[in-house]
Formats: sequence, C-alpha cells, structure tokens
Amino acid sequence: MTRALILSLASLVAGAALPATAVSGDDKPLYTVVDGTQVDEATYNGFKTWRAAACDRCHGPNQEGMVGPSLIESLKVLSKDDFKKTLAEGRMAKGMPAWNTNEKVMNNIDDLYAYLKGRSDGAITQAKVSKIK
Repeated sequence: MTRALILSLASLVAGAALPATAVSGDDKPLYTVVDGTQVDEATYNGFKTWRAAACDRCHGPNQEGMVGPSLIESLKVLSKDDFKKTLAEGRMAKGMPAWNTNEKVMNNIDDLYAYLKGRSDGAITQAKVSKIK
C-alpha cells in the first residue's frame, strides 16, 4: 500500500473531513455537519433563527444554560414533537415564553430543531456555524 492510500484510509477511519449526518424520522437528513462547524442550508437557517430570537439570553450563548436550561442536555431526551410544543406554547411557570405568535420562529421551527439537535448530539462543536462550502 502506498503512503497516500494509508493516510486516506486512516482519515476515513478517524472520520476526518467526512460529514456527520443525522436522519430524521422520515428518512430525510436532519442535519449535515462538516468539521464540526459547517452545516447544511437548513441547519444554518436554524442557527440564524436562534440568533434572531435571542434565545441565548436565557439558554446561554453556547446553549449550555443560564436562567433557562441547557438545550444541549434537554435535546438528548426531548422529542421533536415535545420541542415544538414547548416552543409554541411555552412554559410560563418556568419563564419560557410562547413563540407561537413569532412568525420567524414558527416558520423555521424544524431548522431550529436541527441546529439545536446537532449541538446536543455533539456533531456541531461550537455555537457559531457557517454554511458548508
């Protein structure tokens, strides 16, 4: 085997430069991530929705929690349906507002879920992402 082939195989085994893709319940990719910080268009849209809604005020700039809980931990156990219900209806007793009147959030709720699920799964390694090049 040539040295280049050995290095290529080692990269494949180590997962270098291979995209991480999670599949949703309907067999469509939930998100695709390259090198931990580059994401597909929809997931990037979820990141922009996160920023526009200023969710970091309560959940922290890295989704690790502040006044609100860590979304990295919460999305390990929260189903997509429960996530959508919580976002739409809120949890007023816990300080979580309802977002059902915010068109930007509600129109992009699936993308927001994909972004946060990618963070929770560890595929997205930092809060700030860019589109896959």
